[in-house]
Parts: sequence; C-alpha cells; structure tokens
Amino acid sequence: MSRKPLLFAMFFLSGFCGLIYQLVWLRIAFAHFGIITPVLSVVLSVFMLGLSVGAWAGGAWAASALRRTWNSPLVLYALIELAIGVGGLAVPRLFGGGENLLLALGETDSARYLLLSAVVIAVAILPWCLAMGATFPVMMAYIETTEASPSSFSFLYLANVLGAMCGAALTAGVLVEVLGFSGTLTLAVTCNVLIAAASLILAFRSGRLRAPAPASHRSPHAAAPIGIRPPVAYGILFATGFAAMAMEVVWTRAFTPVMRTTIYAFASLLTTYLLATWVGSYAYRLDLARGRTRHLDHLLWALAGAAFIPILTADPRVHARGTLVLASIFPFCALLGYLTPRLIDGLSSGESRRAGVAYATNVAGCILGPLAAGYVLLPLIGVKWSLILLALPFVVSVGLRVGDRPSRLRGMVAAALGLLLVGAMGIATTHEDRRFHPGGLVRRDHTATVVAEGEGASKQLLVNGMGITVLTPVTAVMAHLPLAALDHQPVSALVICFGMGGTFRSLASWHIRTTAVELVPSVRDVFGYFFPDGPELARRPSVRIIIDDGRRFLKRTTEKFDVVTLDPPPPVEAAGSSLLYSVNFYDEVKAHLADGGILQQWYPGGEQKILYAVARSLERSFPYVRVLRSCEGWGYHFLASMRPIAIPAVDQFTAKLPAAAREDLMSWFPGEDFRGIAAKIVDDELPLDEIMNPDPSMLISDDRPYNEYYLLRRTLDRVRLGSVPKVR
Repeated sequence: MSRKPLLFAMFFLSGFCGLIYQLVWLRIAFAHFGIITPVLSVVLSVFMLGLSVGAWAGGAWAASALRRTWNSPLVLYALIELAIGVGGLAVPRLFGGGENLLLALGETDSARYLLLSAVVIAVAILPWCLAMGATFPVMMAYIETTEASPSSFSFLYLANVLGAMCGAALTAGVLVEVLGFSGTLTLAVTCNVLIAAASLILAFRSGRLRAPAPASHRSPHAAAPIGIRPPVAYGILFATGFAAMAMEVVWTRAFTPVMRTTIYAFASLLTTYLLATWVGSYAYRLDLARGRTRHLDHLLWALAGAAFIPILTADPRVHARGTLVLASIFPFCALLGYLTPRLIDGLSSGESRRAGVAYATNVAGCILGPLAAGYVLLPLIGVKWSLILLALPFVVSVGLRVGDRPSRLRGMVAAALGLLLVGAMGIATTHEDRRFHPGGLVRRDHTATVVAEGEGASKQLLVNGMGITVLTPVTAVMAHLPLAALDHQPVSALVICFGMGGTFRSLASWHIRTTAVELVPSVRDVFGYFFPDGPELARRPSVRIIIDDGRRFLKRTTEKFDVVTLDPPPPVEAAGSSLLYSVNFYDEVKAHLADGGILQQWYPGGEQKILYAVARSLERSFPYVRVLRSCEGWGYHFLASMRPIAIPAVDQFTAKLPAAAREDLMSWFPGEDFRGIAAKIVDDELPLDEIMNPDPSMLISDDRPYNEYYLLRRTLDRVRLGSVPKVR
C-alpha cells in the first residue's frame, strides 16, 4: 500500500500548524512589543531564518549521522513535531518574560529597544522555527529509503503549502473567533502530537531502515533538468525569496486603503499568496507527470511582467477593489509556486542534503526581504518605488540567463525593455504622495506613511492611506468632560493615541502635567499642520509626547494620572485595536489612575454587539461606569472609575473649566452659546443597562479579541436576521 497519502496528510497538517503559529505568535508579539512594522518584520524574518538554518542542518544530518544513529528518519521527524508543539505553548510565556526584561529600555522608537526586542523575539521563536525547517529534509531522507524520487521535495512542498493556506484562512476566519488565541494554539499542538504519533507508527511498521533505492528505480515523476548552472539557480532562489517576502510587507501597506485595516485584510492577502503558490506547485506536479515542464526562460519572462501588476493596482487612480488587488498578486505568486520547487527538485534530484541547501538558500532571501522592506525601502522611498525596485531582480534575471548567444541577446533586450518600463513607471509615480495630496505634508518612518492634508475645518490625517481622524470637537470633549467630572482638582492627564493632537491640546489648556503616547513618530511630526500653535505647545515643560505603544508605556511607568483618555484608531474592528479595549488593558489603566481618577474611553460606533462587548468589558473592570452620547450625535464617551462618578450639571461644568479650557472648547463652536454647548456635552447620558447584553461571552480580552474577529458571527447573523445591526 502506498504511503504517499499518509505522508501528504502529515505534511498538510504540518503546514497548517506552521501558519497558525506564525499568525498567533505575531499577534502575541504585537501585544508584548508594540504594533509596529519592525515587530512584523522581525517575526517574519526570524521565522524564515529558522526555516533556512533548520533546512540546511536537517539536510546535513539526514545525509550523514541520521542513517547511522536512528532506526528510521521518521523517529527523528516525530521528535521534531513534538518539539514544535512544545514551542507552540512556550512562545507566549517567553514573550511575556522578555517584555518584562525590556520595560526599562525606553520608547519603542529607540534603537536600543528595537535591537533588544528583536533579540528577545528571536530567542523566543527561533528554536521552534529551526525544527520546522528540518521537517523537509528529514522526511525526504525517509522517502529516499523507500524509492528514488527526484521530485520528493515538490511533493512535500505541495502538501505543506496547501496546509499553510488552510491554516491562514481558518485561523482568521474561524479558529480565533471560536477558540481564542490560547485555544487555537492548543489545537495546533494537538495536531503536532497526532503527526508525531502517525510518524512513530509508520516507523514501527516500516521496520529497519533500508539503504536508499538505486537510481535506476527512478519514479516516473523525475525532476526536469534546470538547464542553468547551479550558482545561477541558487542566485535565482535567493532573489525570488528576497523579493517575494519584501513585496508581501510592501503589499500589506500599499493595499491598506483598499483592503482596510482589519485582520481579514492581511489574512486575505496571505491566503491568496499561499493559494496562488499552491496552484503553481500543483501545475508543476502535473507538468512533471506529463514529462514536459515549463522552460525556465518562459518562467523568468512571465515573472518579470507579473511583478509589475500589483504596482498598477496600488495606484490610487486605478480605484482598485479588494478582489482586483488580490487578483493582481495571483500571477506572480503562482509563478513563484511553479519556479521554486522546479529549481529545488532540479538541484537536489530528491537527495535530502542538497534539497536542504537549496531550500535554505531560498528562505535566506525570505529572511532579508522583510527587514529590507520594513527598515529601509518603505521609510526611504515609499510604496511605489519599493515595488518597482523589488521587481528589478526578475527583469535582470532574464538578462543574466546563461545560454547560447541568441538567447542571451534576447535576454539582454528583455532586460533593457524592462528597465525602460521601470523608468517610465518611476517617472509616472514620482512625488505621487504630493500629487494626490497637494499642499499637504507627507512623512514616512519605519512604522507608517503619514499624510496631513486639507484646509481649514476639512483637514484630515491619513496613516498608510487610511483616514484616521478629522477636525472635530469630539476630541476636545474627550479631555474636558472627564476632567470636569473629577471630584478633585486635576494635576496630570494621559492621552493614548495622539492623532491630530486635539485631545492633547485640550488637556494642556487646563495647565496640568500632560502626557501623550503615540505609536507613529510621523504622526507627532505633523502636529503643527493641524494646530499652528502645536510646536510651541509641545515645547512647554509641563507637556511631553512619547513615542511608544500605549500598553507598554503603562507597564514601564510608575506615574499615576487623574485622567487617562484614549481614542483607538478606527474602525473599531481595526487589527490590534482590542489591545485598547480589553479587560487586560483596563487592569493596566487601573494601576495608573490616581485616587478618584477617571478613564475616558471613546467608542465611535459600529456593530451593536461590539458596543455590548465594550460596555461589558468596562463594567467587568470598573465598579463605576457612566456613558454619554457625543455632542456630535455619533459615538459614545464612556467614563469609568474605581469611585463614584458625578456627571456635572451645566452650571457645574461651566464653573469647573478654567478660562483657557473654556476658550479652547469654544474655539470649536464659534458664535455659539457656551451654556448650550455645555448642555450638549453633559445632558445626553444613557443608562449603562441599555447597552449591556446578558451574554457574558460578549467581552473583549487579549485572548479573545471580540471586536477584531467577527466574520463567523456576522455571517450567522445575516443568515438569521438578514443583516447585521448597526448603531450610530
């Protein structure tokens, strides 16, 4: 009986678990080290580093000591899967311990913090990623003992990529919503244990290890010759790995305005990437069975053209929809899915050591790609030029093909035409930020691209193309309402999420110690665009703007505040936003509220169940919670405290505001009566019971980010009700 279906199933589950770990570990890393691009880049790069070194070491081991030491490579494979399962449970704890060690290192944009947080992330996940990388050559070593299969890598690669695609789709679409992060990790660990058990059973039934099958007994699925010298093939493997992973980081930022900032946007991008890779790999296996694989020249030509398609859909003038954006990356990823196993099969001919080296070379490019994109390309040259630059290796590779003179001439012509295309696209996209945002400010850093644009009351702030906030009096109320509700004279206040700086400016008008925490350095840098007095205000000795993750700042400071006010980035479902709505976050806030201090939590509106979850989380965390509709008629101000909160009447509110604070508030309502404005702010309170749901599962925690993961429940709601209830 053929063992191939079982081996395929084992590698499918292995890929499934691998993507679960990558996605969940990344999200947990954001919670501990900040939701910043360097964390994304480091996690991806360390993940790939482990795969690369593990593939190289596993191949070397499988080719030498493995056969003399173990009864079967399957025994080692089982131990590797068990080790991966241990890592699934260990990484969250290692992240927590590492975070505690780094709390004294300062802000998240400091070079020391970025470096040492990268070291902590690497120490936490690298050992388990090494084990993942070793799975390919170790399993290939077993296949060598059963048959001479020059295409064994592509067989395992096909199964692994299919499992990874299902892992990416199901983790975001179902598993986290149903099981939470901890339950999802437990499921993956269970799968690792099942794979290990199946491997041991197969090893027991296989008996003692036999010598590799003779080369004359080749599988009909023999690998096609690659037709180029090995150094060139290794160079192509490295370049494709580098460009593909760097492009994934750039695509994530480039397509944010279309795909939005929810976790489903990244999951859709990743699932499409893996689906296309699987389609390409499957097409390669079909061609291999027919004995006629695609010529390498044709693949390189096609890749050179396909690399430019996403550049066009990232252009704001195209007005691409989500499906078009996803379709634009499909040809490129499918071609890579065909090319990569074709080259590795050709270089290895089924021999585990050579396959390990070839695979490690490809993954080595994957290590450097995200780092180059996150730390160098995006901050320095932006999205469009990054994509153009990353497409260049595919154009150049056509020109570097080794062959007879006519084919080399064709390659040089193709390369020249490609470079002309690059130049034309470069000219077309030069200063694209300012052309689409005339008169505005554009700032880039390692975290995001920030645009401040508009005039007068129409000014707005965009981060990675997403509108974050506009000039609105709601931001001033976020400061004045909680300060006026205090039962004592305020001394200090903290605002988390700086935005345009409106809340920060209003807090400072009370002449108290005012601290703002903002994740994106460039957001702070455009403060003066929205408020001309901003730079002067920021120089006051009583105020400070800190670049850090809000939760991390609370963990590393001992300071207490009379008011903590925050406005998480929109939409309410934005990826990572639950970290500022969860009961775990509120525990941190309580530890930093002065006696009688108040938390002001802004909720902009959205799905009714998310409103219920926000209210439940606050009610579970604080004994006293009040909620008021905003003066603009949309959104809610939640006030929470460990002591009773007295919402001031109009006269009390008027009396409590210092002259500068009153002037600040009235600047948002020129020509209107102050008492009328005060009435709009304090007279529209709602009973908390009206926005509470008896279902205790409607709660936001770090483990179950209810607001971020909503696809399954909204689908069920549409089936039951025909629509998803909304609130204004």
